[in-house]
Amino acid sequence: MLRPALLGFTLACAVALSSSAVVLENDRPILWAHTTGQMTDLPIQDGVLNPDPWHFLQRMSLYRLMIAATDPFMGSMGTNATDSPIWGLPLQLGWLLTSGRLGDPTGATTCGLQTGDTMCISPQSWWACLNHYASILPFLSAAQQGFLGDGVQVQMQAPAGAEDYCTSHADCSTRYPDAMKKWDAFFQGLKASTDSPLPDNEKKDALLGLYWDALMASYLASAACNTKQSHYSSEEMSFASSWLSSAEYVSAAHFQSNLEKAVMFLNPMPGRVLKDGDVAPNIADLSAEENHTLRIFSWKKNINFVLGGTLESLWKNAMCSVTTREKGGELLEQLMLNPTFPTSTFMTIISSMSTSC
Repeated sequence: MLRPALLGFTLACAVALSSSAVVLENDRPILWAHTTGQMTDLPIQDGVLNPDPWHFLQRMSLYRLMIAATDPFMGSMGTNATDSPIWGLPLQLGWLLTSGRLGDPTGATTCGLQTGDTMCISPQSWWACLNHYASILPFLSAAQQGFLGDGVQVQMQAPAGAEDYCTSHADCSTRYPDAMKKWDAFFQGLKASTDSPLPDNEKKDALLGLYWDALMASYLASAACNTKQSHYSSEEMSFASSWLSSAEYVSAAHFQSNLEKAVMFLNPMPGRVLKDGDVAPNIADLSAEENHTLRIFSWKKNINFVLGGTLESLWKNAMCSVTTREKGGELLEQLMLNPTFPTSTFMTIISSMSTSC
Protein backbone atom coordinates (compact mmCIF):
# COMPACT_ATOMS: atom_id res chain seq x y z
CA MET A 1 0.00 0.00 0.00
CA LEU A 2 1.30 3.43 -0.96
CA ARG A 3 2.23 6.24 1.43
CA PRO A 4 -0.72 8.56 2.32
CA ALA A 5 0.84 11.58 0.55
CA LEU A 6 1.27 9.67 -2.71
CA LEU A 7 -2.20 8.19 -2.45
CA GLY A 8 -3.62 11.65 -1.86
CA PHE A 9 -1.85 12.92 -4.97
CA THR A 10 -3.14 9.96 -7.02
CA LEU A 11 -6.68 10.60 -5.80
CA ALA A 12 -6.48 14.34 -6.48
CA CYS A 13 -5.29 13.69 -10.04
CA ALA A 14 -8.12 11.23 -10.70
CA VAL A 15 -10.73 13.68 -9.45
CA ALA A 16 -9.22 16.64 -11.31
CA LEU A 17 -9.46 14.79 -14.63
CA SER A 18 -13.24 14.51 -14.43
CA SER A 19 -16.11 16.78 -13.43
CA SER A 20 -18.38 13.83 -12.66
CA ALA A 21 -18.07 10.73 -10.51
CA VAL A 22 -14.79 8.84 -10.70
CA VAL A 23 -15.28 5.14 -9.99
CA LEU A 24 -12.81 3.30 -12.26
CA GLU A 25 -9.04 3.17 -12.56
CA ASN A 26 -7.59 0.74 -15.11
CA ASP A 27 -10.95 -1.04 -15.37
CA ARG A 28 -11.16 -1.67 -11.63
CA PRO A 29 -12.59 0.32 -8.70
CA ILE A 30 -10.60 3.43 -7.81
CA LEU A 31 -7.29 2.61 -6.02
CA TRP A 32 -8.01 -1.15 -6.34
CA ALA A 33 -4.37 -1.79 -7.27
CA HIS A 34 -3.31 -0.41 -3.88
CA THR A 35 -5.54 -2.73 -1.86
CA THR A 36 -4.54 -6.20 -0.72
CA GLY A 37 -5.85 -9.58 -1.77
CA GLN A 38 -4.10 -11.32 1.13
CA MET A 39 -5.60 -11.44 4.62
CA THR A 40 -2.10 -11.62 6.10
CA ASP A 41 -1.48 -8.04 4.87
CA LEU A 42 -4.23 -6.78 7.18
CA PRO A 43 -3.68 -6.24 10.92
CA ILE A 44 -3.82 -9.39 13.04
CA GLN A 45 -3.98 -9.34 16.83
CA ASP A 46 -3.64 -12.52 18.92
CA GLY A 47 -4.50 -14.64 15.89
CA VAL A 48 -7.66 -12.62 15.16
CA LEU A 49 -8.02 -10.63 11.92
CA ASN A 50 -8.28 -7.01 13.06
CA PRO A 51 -8.86 -4.72 10.05
CA ASP A 52 -9.37 -0.97 10.33
CA PRO A 53 -12.49 -0.28 8.20
CA TRP A 54 -12.05 3.45 8.80
CA HIS A 55 -9.05 3.43 6.47
CA PHE A 56 -10.21 3.51 2.86
CA LEU A 57 -7.74 0.94 1.51
CA GLN A 58 -8.52 -1.52 4.28
CA ARG A 59 -12.29 -1.19 3.80
CA MET A 60 -11.82 -1.60 0.04
CA SER A 61 -9.60 -4.63 0.73
CA LEU A 62 -12.51 -6.28 2.55
CA TYR A 63 -14.48 -6.14 -0.70
CA ARG A 64 -11.53 -7.51 -2.66
CA LEU A 65 -11.20 -10.46 -0.28
CA MET A 66 -14.97 -11.11 -0.39
CA ILE A 67 -15.09 -11.08 -4.17
CA ALA A 68 -12.12 -13.44 -4.49
CA ALA A 69 -13.56 -15.84 -1.89
CA THR A 70 -17.03 -15.98 -3.46
CA ASP A 71 -16.07 -16.00 -7.15
CA PRO A 72 -15.85 -19.83 -7.37
CA PHE A 73 -19.56 -19.94 -6.45
CA MET A 74 -20.68 -17.25 -8.92
CA GLY A 75 -20.77 -19.36 -12.09
CA SER A 76 -24.45 -18.70 -12.70
CA MET A 77 -23.75 -14.96 -12.93
CA GLY A 78 -21.83 -15.29 -16.19
CA THR A 79 -18.45 -16.10 -17.64
CA ASN A 80 -16.67 -12.81 -16.92
CA ALA A 81 -14.44 -12.37 -13.88
CA THR A 82 -16.42 -9.24 -12.95
CA ASP A 83 -19.97 -10.65 -13.13
CA SER A 84 -20.45 -10.98 -9.36
CA PRO A 85 -23.07 -8.55 -7.97
CA ILE A 86 -20.67 -7.73 -5.15
CA TRP A 87 -18.61 -5.59 -7.57
CA GLY A 88 -21.23 -2.85 -7.21
CA LEU A 89 -20.20 -2.27 -3.59
CA PRO A 90 -16.49 -1.37 -4.06
CA LEU A 91 -17.47 0.82 -7.00
CA GLN A 92 -19.95 2.61 -4.75
CA LEU A 93 -17.27 3.04 -2.08
CA GLY A 94 -14.96 4.54 -4.69
CA TRP A 95 -17.64 7.04 -5.71
CA LEU A 96 -18.11 8.03 -2.07
CA LEU A 97 -14.37 8.66 -1.80
CA THR A 98 -13.87 10.71 -4.95
CA SER A 99 -17.04 12.76 -4.41
CA GLY A 100 -15.90 13.77 -0.93
CA ARG A 101 -18.69 11.94 0.88
CA LEU A 102 -16.39 9.96 3.20
CA GLY A 103 -14.85 13.09 4.70
CA ASP A 104 -15.76 14.70 8.02
CA PRO A 105 -18.80 16.91 7.30
CA THR A 106 -18.59 18.65 10.67
CA GLY A 107 -15.31 20.43 9.96
CA ALA A 108 -14.02 19.34 13.38
CA THR A 109 -11.26 17.22 11.79
CA THR A 110 -9.55 16.92 8.41
CA CYS A 111 -10.35 13.19 8.20
CA GLY A 112 -11.08 12.31 4.57
CA LEU A 113 -10.56 15.87 3.33
CA GLN A 114 -8.07 17.03 0.70
CA THR A 115 -6.41 19.12 3.42
CA GLY A 116 -5.90 16.06 5.64
CA ASP A 117 -5.61 12.28 5.36
CA THR A 118 -7.52 11.45 2.17
CA MET A 119 -7.58 7.74 3.08
CA CYS A 120 -9.33 8.43 6.39
CA ILE A 121 -13.02 7.50 6.52
CA SER A 122 -14.85 9.74 8.97
CA PRO A 123 -17.21 8.08 11.47
CA GLN A 124 -19.14 11.37 11.41
CA SER A 125 -20.02 10.96 7.73
CA TRP A 126 -23.58 9.74 7.11
CA TRP A 127 -22.47 8.13 3.86
CA ALA A 128 -19.55 6.35 5.53
CA CYS A 129 -21.88 5.16 8.28
CA LEU A 130 -24.36 3.84 5.71
CA ASN A 131 -21.54 2.07 3.89
CA HIS A 132 -20.42 0.48 7.16
CA TYR A 133 -23.57 -1.64 7.05
CA ALA A 134 -22.93 -2.61 3.42
CA SER A 135 -19.28 -3.57 3.96
CA ILE A 136 -18.56 -4.69 7.50
CA LEU A 137 -21.76 -6.73 7.95
CA PRO A 138 -21.34 -8.82 4.76
CA PHE A 139 -17.62 -9.34 5.41
CA LEU A 140 -18.26 -10.58 8.94
CA SER A 141 -20.96 -12.89 7.61
CA ALA A 142 -18.69 -14.24 4.85
CA ALA A 143 -16.03 -15.02 7.44
CA GLN A 144 -18.57 -16.67 9.74
CA GLN A 145 -19.78 -18.87 6.86
CA GLY A 146 -16.25 -20.08 6.16
CA PHE A 147 -15.52 -18.21 2.92
CA LEU A 148 -12.24 -16.82 4.26
CA GLY A 149 -11.03 -20.17 5.59
CA ASP A 150 -11.82 -22.51 8.44
CA GLY A 151 -11.89 -20.93 11.87
CA VAL A 152 -10.99 -17.40 10.73
CA GLN A 153 -12.03 -14.95 13.42
CA VAL A 154 -12.58 -11.26 12.69
CA GLN A 155 -12.75 -8.31 15.06
CA MET A 156 -13.02 -4.93 13.35
CA GLN A 157 -11.26 -1.92 14.84
CA ALA A 158 -13.66 0.66 16.22
CA PRO A 159 -13.18 4.31 15.23
CA ALA A 160 -11.77 6.55 17.92
CA GLY A 161 -14.48 8.40 19.80
CA ALA A 162 -17.33 6.53 18.09
CA GLU A 163 -18.05 3.27 19.86
CA ASP A 164 -21.56 2.87 18.39
CA TYR A 165 -20.40 0.70 15.46
CA CYS A 166 -20.59 -3.09 15.74
CA THR A 167 -17.27 -4.86 15.23
CA SER A 168 -17.83 -8.65 15.25
CA HIS A 169 -20.32 -11.17 13.89
CA ALA A 170 -21.75 -11.76 17.37
CA ASP A 171 -21.95 -8.01 18.10
CA CYS A 172 -23.59 -7.15 14.77
CA SER A 173 -26.00 -10.12 15.06
CA THR A 174 -27.14 -8.87 18.46
CA ARG A 175 -27.68 -5.31 17.28
CA TYR A 176 -28.95 -6.01 13.75
CA PRO A 177 -30.28 -9.59 13.73
CA ASP A 178 -32.36 -9.28 10.57
CA ALA A 179 -29.52 -7.92 8.44
CA MET A 180 -27.01 -10.49 9.68
CA LYS A 181 -29.44 -13.38 9.21
CA LYS A 182 -30.03 -12.29 5.63
CA TRP A 183 -26.31 -11.97 4.88
CA ASP A 184 -25.79 -15.42 6.39
CA ALA A 185 -28.64 -16.72 4.20
CA PHE A 186 -27.02 -15.21 1.09
CA PHE A 187 -23.63 -16.80 1.73
CA GLN A 188 -25.24 -20.11 2.66
CA GLY A 189 -27.33 -19.96 -0.51
CA LEU A 190 -24.20 -19.23 -2.52
CA LYS A 191 -22.60 -22.44 -1.29
CA ALA A 192 -25.77 -24.46 -1.83
CA SER A 193 -26.18 -23.13 -5.39
CA THR A 194 -23.34 -25.29 -6.67
CA ASP A 195 -25.53 -28.38 -6.18
CA SER A 196 -28.78 -26.77 -7.35
CA PRO A 197 -30.52 -28.43 -10.32
CA LEU A 198 -32.05 -25.10 -11.42
CA PRO A 199 -31.07 -23.65 -14.81
CA ASP A 200 -28.50 -20.87 -14.52
CA ASN A 201 -30.93 -17.99 -15.15
CA GLU A 202 -33.20 -19.14 -12.30
CA LYS A 203 -30.24 -19.88 -10.05
CA LYS A 204 -28.85 -16.41 -10.75
CA ASP A 205 -32.21 -14.78 -10.04
CA ALA A 206 -32.56 -16.65 -6.74
CA LEU A 207 -29.06 -15.64 -5.60
CA LEU A 208 -29.62 -12.03 -6.61
CA GLY A 209 -32.85 -12.10 -4.59
CA LEU A 210 -30.93 -13.25 -1.50
CA TYR A 211 -28.21 -10.68 -2.14
CA TRP A 212 -30.62 -7.75 -2.44
CA ASP A 213 -32.65 -8.92 0.57
CA ALA A 214 -29.45 -8.74 2.62
CA LEU A 215 -28.29 -5.41 1.21
CA MET A 216 -31.68 -3.77 1.75
CA ALA A 217 -31.70 -5.11 5.32
CA SER A 218 -28.30 -3.46 5.79
CA TYR A 219 -29.67 -0.17 4.52
CA LEU A 220 -32.63 -0.50 6.89
CA ALA A 221 -30.23 -1.10 9.79
CA SER A 222 -28.38 2.08 8.78
CA ALA A 223 -31.21 4.11 10.31
CA ALA A 224 -28.78 4.19 13.24
CA CYS A 225 -26.84 6.75 11.14
CA ASN A 226 -29.69 9.25 10.94
CA THR A 227 -28.33 11.59 13.60
CA LYS A 228 -25.43 12.37 11.26
CA GLN A 229 -27.76 13.83 8.60
CA SER A 230 -27.79 17.21 10.35
CA HIS A 231 -24.24 17.83 9.11
CA TYR A 232 -25.40 18.20 5.50
CA SER A 233 -27.45 20.58 3.37
CA SER A 234 -31.13 19.80 2.85
CA GLU A 235 -30.32 19.25 -0.85
CA GLU A 236 -27.75 16.56 -0.05
CA MET A 237 -30.10 14.79 2.35
CA SER A 238 -32.95 14.98 -0.14
CA PHE A 239 -30.66 13.31 -2.67
CA ALA A 240 -29.62 10.71 -0.09
CA SER A 241 -33.25 9.93 0.69
CA SER A 242 -34.17 9.55 -2.99
CA TRP A 243 -31.03 7.44 -3.53
CA LEU A 244 -32.19 5.03 -0.83
CA SER A 245 -35.71 5.02 -2.28
CA SER A 246 -34.30 4.15 -5.70
CA ALA A 247 -32.58 1.13 -4.17
CA GLU A 248 -36.05 -0.35 -3.61
CA TYR A 249 -36.61 -0.44 -7.38
CA VAL A 250 -33.20 -1.92 -8.13
CA SER A 251 -33.65 -4.52 -5.40
CA ALA A 252 -37.09 -5.63 -6.59
CA ALA A 253 -35.68 -6.16 -10.10
CA HIS A 254 -32.89 -8.38 -8.71
CA PHE A 255 -30.48 -6.14 -10.59
CA GLN A 256 -27.15 -7.80 -11.36
CA SER A 257 -24.79 -5.13 -10.07
CA ASN A 258 -21.70 -6.52 -11.78
CA LEU A 259 -18.81 -4.22 -12.63
CA GLU A 260 -20.02 -3.30 -16.11
CA LYS A 261 -23.60 -2.44 -15.12
CA ALA A 262 -22.72 -0.80 -11.81
CA VAL A 263 -20.30 1.55 -13.58
CA MET A 264 -23.10 2.70 -15.91
CA PHE A 265 -25.28 3.63 -12.93
CA LEU A 266 -22.50 5.22 -10.87
CA ASN A 267 -20.80 7.31 -13.56
CA PRO A 268 -23.64 9.89 -13.66
CA MET A 269 -23.86 10.17 -9.87
CA PRO A 270 -23.07 13.65 -8.47
CA GLY A 271 -19.31 14.07 -8.21
CA ARG A 272 -19.48 16.31 -5.13
CA VAL A 273 -21.57 16.83 -2.01
CA LEU A 274 -24.62 18.95 -2.80
CA LYS A 275 -24.85 22.45 -1.33
CA ASP A 276 -27.66 24.80 -0.42
CA GLY A 277 -29.24 26.11 -3.60
CA ASP A 278 -28.35 23.12 -5.79
CA VAL A 279 -31.48 22.36 -7.81
CA ALA A 280 -31.34 19.85 -10.67
CA PRO A 281 -31.40 20.01 -13.62
CA ASN A 282 -29.80 23.44 -13.27
CA ILE A 283 -26.65 22.82 -11.23
CA ALA A 284 -24.03 24.64 -13.29
CA ASP A 285 -20.89 22.79 -12.22
CA LEU A 286 -22.43 19.32 -12.59
CA SER A 287 -22.67 17.56 -15.94
CA ALA A 288 -25.91 17.07 -17.87
CA GLU A 289 -25.78 13.40 -16.92
CA GLU A 290 -25.43 14.19 -13.20
CA ASN A 291 -28.28 16.69 -13.38
CA HIS A 292 -30.44 14.09 -15.16
CA THR A 293 -29.72 11.47 -12.50
CA LEU A 294 -30.63 13.85 -9.69
CA ARG A 295 -33.82 14.86 -11.49
CA ILE A 296 -34.92 11.24 -12.03
CA PHE A 297 -34.18 10.28 -8.42
CA SER A 298 -36.24 13.22 -7.22
CA TRP A 299 -39.05 12.49 -9.71
CA LYS A 300 -39.44 8.88 -8.58
CA LYS A 301 -39.52 9.82 -4.93
CA ASN A 302 -41.94 12.73 -5.41
CA ILE A 303 -44.32 10.83 -7.69
CA ASN A 304 -44.37 7.91 -5.30
CA PHE A 305 -45.20 10.30 -2.43
CA VAL A 306 -47.97 12.05 -4.38
CA LEU A 307 -49.46 8.68 -5.34
CA GLY A 308 -49.36 7.48 -1.75
CA GLY A 309 -46.70 4.84 -2.46
CA THR A 310 -48.49 3.52 -5.55
CA LEU A 311 -45.50 3.80 -7.91
CA GLU A 312 -43.25 1.69 -5.70
CA SER A 313 -46.06 -0.81 -5.05
CA LEU A 314 -46.81 -1.12 -8.77
CA TRP A 315 -43.13 -1.69 -9.48
CA LYS A 316 -42.75 -4.37 -6.83
CA ASN A 317 -45.94 -6.10 -7.99
CA ALA A 318 -44.64 -6.06 -11.56
CA MET A 319 -41.39 -7.75 -10.54
CA CYS A 320 -43.19 -11.07 -10.10
CA SER A 321 -41.11 -13.43 -12.26
CA VAL A 322 -37.63 -13.97 -13.64
CA THR A 323 -38.79 -12.57 -16.99
CA THR A 324 -40.40 -9.40 -15.65
CA ARG A 325 -37.42 -8.76 -13.37
CA GLU A 326 -35.09 -8.96 -16.37
CA LYS A 327 -37.35 -6.50 -18.23
CA GLY A 328 -37.42 -4.32 -15.12
CA GLY A 329 -33.64 -4.06 -15.06
CA GLU A 330 -33.66 -2.96 -18.71
CA LEU A 331 -36.37 -0.41 -17.99
CA LEU A 332 -34.38 1.09 -15.12
CA GLU A 333 -31.37 1.45 -17.42
CA GLN A 334 -33.52 3.39 -19.90
CA LEU A 335 -34.99 5.65 -17.22
CA MET A 336 -31.68 6.43 -15.52
CA LEU A 337 -29.32 6.59 -18.49
CA ASN A 338 -31.43 7.85 -21.41
CA PRO A 339 -32.41 11.53 -20.95
CA THR A 340 -34.90 11.28 -23.87
CA PHE A 341 -36.83 8.40 -22.26
CA PRO A 342 -40.23 9.82 -21.18
CA THR A 343 -41.21 9.28 -17.54
CA SER A 344 -44.79 8.80 -18.76
CA THR A 345 -43.62 5.76 -20.72
CA PHE A 346 -42.08 4.36 -17.55
CA MET A 347 -45.44 4.69 -15.77
CA THR A 348 -47.35 3.08 -18.65
CA ILE A 349 -45.01 0.12 -18.89
CA ILE A 350 -45.12 -0.51 -15.12
CA SER A 351 -48.92 -0.48 -15.10
CA SER A 352 -49.00 -2.94 -18.00
CA MET A 353 -46.42 -5.24 -16.42
CA SER A 354 -48.18 -5.30 -13.03
CA THR A 355 -51.50 -6.38 -14.55
CA SER A 356 -49.79 -9.24 -16.41
CA CYS A 357 -48.81 -10.74 -13.08
